[in-house]
Amino acid sequence: MSQGEAQRIEVIWSPEARAELRSIDREPAIQILHCLDRYLSIRIGDVKKLKPPLSGLRLRCADYRVFFDFKAASTIEITGVRNRSEAYR
Repeated sequence: MSQGEAQRIEVIWSPEARAELRSIDREPAIQILHCLDRYLSIRIGDVKKLKPPLSGLRLRCADYRVFFDFKAASTIEITGVRNRSEAYR
């Protein structure tokens, strides 16, 4: 691995997150996938650790929030993809 190249991370989608992504219109869904890929490949993105009672992290992608948790050093699990208006309810 060259300097400046980040380690690739395996992504596991929960059934709920997969269903939520499929329910989104095509263009925003593709935008979410590009945003997620950019974060995973070069670690650029608006990511914050969630405060209790919520756990994990969230990645902001336009009007959507991608919720995830690190399962191992090189594995994350996507637990949700929601519109910002419904994300924290």
